[in-house]
Amino acid sequence: MTSSRVRLSLPAAVLATALAAASLVAPSAPASATTWQVPGTARITVVGHGNGHGHGLSQYGAQRAATQGLGYRQILRYYYPGTSSGKAGGPIRVLLTADTSRDVVVAARSGLTARSVGGGRSVNLAKARPKAKAWRITPLSGKRSAIDFKAGSWKRLTVLKGDAEVSAGGQPVRLLVPGGSRTYRGALRSATPRGATGLDRDTVNVLGLDAYLKGVVAREVPSYWHPQALRAQAVAARTYAAFDRATTNRGHYDLCDTDACQVYGGFTDEVRSTNAAVDATRGQVQTKAGKPIFAQFNASSGGWTSAGAFSYLPAKPDKYDAFAGNDFHDWTVPTTDARLEAQWPQVGDLTSIETSDRDGNGEWGGRVGTVTLTGTDGSVDVSGDDFRFLLGLYSTWFTIRVS
Repeated sequence: MTSSRVRLSLPAAVLATALAAASLVAPSAPASATTWQVPGTARITVVGHGNGHGHGLSQYGAQRAATQGLGYRQILRYYYPGTSSGKAGGPIRVLLTADTSRDVVVAARSGLTARSVGGGRSVNLAKARPKAKAWRITPLSGKRSAIDFKAGSWKRLTVLKGDAEVSAGGQPVRLLVPGGSRTYRGALRSATPRGATGLDRDTVNVLGLDAYLKGVVAREVPSYWHPQALRAQAVAARTYAAFDRATTNRGHYDLCDTDACQVYGGFTDEVRSTNAAVDATRGQVQTKAGKPIFAQFNASSGGWTSAGAFSYLPAKPDKYDAFAGNDFHDWTVPTTDARLEAQWPQVGDLTSIETSDRDGNGEWGGRVGTVTLTGTDGSVDVSGDDFRFLLGLYSTWFTIRVS
């Protein structure tokens, strides 16, 4: 997982200077367990800091740092200490999750060509049927791909060996998906998943790494942000993609297009300012020992980054995350004992909530490792991450208020 991307649809949080200062203190030992009693008429409020896992670059922190005069290279060194600048390029294959059909259907356009991925023949579709309205790659038995065109009804033009893809000589191609369409750079491939049986195919966008980034950065951060913050995001996202491509073997694709990997919207979502950030940092990645790092990022650290799996993802105070424009540095989410009882019915009537196994960094002892819910029928231990996701919290750095 990469990111909890910036969302601007929520009301801005009121920044409390005292709370921000309290969160920027030296690491302490993990806090002992804290328990709140929950009477039957209680109102429960979850109060927290940050949005996301807290590893690596804080997107809001990068924006604040940029407005204070830091360049994107300084921002990257701050959030990924001990790393250097390097280069990465080449093609990347992105799974397009919105296309749930086995076929790849695209709108007709000039320059459209279909080819066999395995190196077989190619067909100039625009020339073969200039009046076609749409084109389709349909999987056939025997590891073949049918190329069909729509002119009133669907008709077959030819059959290619193996998987097939369509492209338009570097021009964007519009993919037709259930409920709409979206346009992409590069090629749109009908790809056979590893271990697939029958006629299973996935739609995969194959394009250059920098072209891919232009469909990512505009989805991850607001396009009107400071150019240096946009450049920092471009390098972080490029680095993450290069790392994932090199270390995760998914078979027929390298990354997906959701926040389980990086949010990617293709050519449809490109914006001039974020494209400029990609162009200005062309090919640049953060490296360790000459290789792209695992450049995780999140919307807001809340004032402390959290320790990741590598030395360049340390837990440390984040002096840039706290400012009035950050909706997620401080947040409040109300809930009820009834909601908790419905989510974990095995506890019966909820009587207490306990947090423990905190990481020791920042206010309240830092991020929560375990939540224990106790009721009339028993207790259940829930990881901080599960508690966060099931209740719709923004991070695991939180405390409980019962009134």
